[in-house]
Amino acid sequence: MLVNVLNSTGKNTGQVELPDEVFGIEPHEHAMHLAVRVYLSNQRQGTHKTKTRTEVSGGGRKPWKQKGRGTARSGSNRSPVWVGGGTVHGPKPHLYKLDLPKKVRRLARKSAFSLRLQENSLFVVEDLTFNEIKTKQMVAVIKALNLDSQKTLFLVADSEKNVVCSARNLPLLTTTVADKVSTYDILNNKRLLISKSAIERIVKTFQN
Repeated sequence: MLVNVLNSTGKNTGQVELPDEVFGIEPHEHAMHLAVRVYLSNQRQGTHKTKTRTEVSGGGRKPWKQKGRGTARSGSNRSPVWVGGGTVHGPKPHLYKLDLPKKVRRLARKSAFSLRLQENSLFVVEDLTFNEIKTKQMVAVIKALNLDSQKTLFLVADSEKNVVCSARNLPLLTTTVADKVSTYDILNNKRLLISKSAIERIVKTFQN
C-alpha cells in the first residue's frame, strides 16, 4: 500500500510502500486484546504484602487472665480482632507474569499497525535530524503535521539522541525505537508517526 511521505513542515515529498503482510491485514481483535492483557499484567510487580499474626510485633503472653474481668477472653494482642494485630487472608507476593505464543504476539502487532492505517491515523515522515536538543523544534514539527492535539507515538529507526530528547517533554508525544514497540504502545496512542527509515526495521522484526 502506498502512503504519502511528509517532511518536517507537513508537505508531501513522495510516497513509500507499506507491505500488506504487515500493514494491510484484517485486524484480529482478540489477538490485540490478549497482547494488551499480557503487557499490562507483566507490568505488575506483585510485591503487595500484609503481615499475619505471626509477623506483627507484640504478643508473647496472655493480655489478661481468662476469667473474672467481665471482658472477652483473649490469648494474644496479635489477634486479627485487635488494633495492630495481624491480617487474615491478606495479599501475598506473587508473580503476575503471562506469556503469549510468538505467532500471536506478531499477529497482534500487525493488527495494531493495520488498524491505525485503516483509521487514517498512520503517518510517515522523513527522517528528522536536529543539530541540538530543542523542544521547540519538535513542537514545530508536530504542529506542522497536525498531531499536537492527540496522543501520538513516534517510531524512529535508531535512538537519535537529539530527536528523542527534544520530544521527551511533550506530554502527548512518545518516542520509541521501531523494533521495540509493543501492541499496547500502538493502541494506547491515537496517532502513529513513523520515520521513513523505521519502516524497514519494522518489517524485519517479522522476518526472524
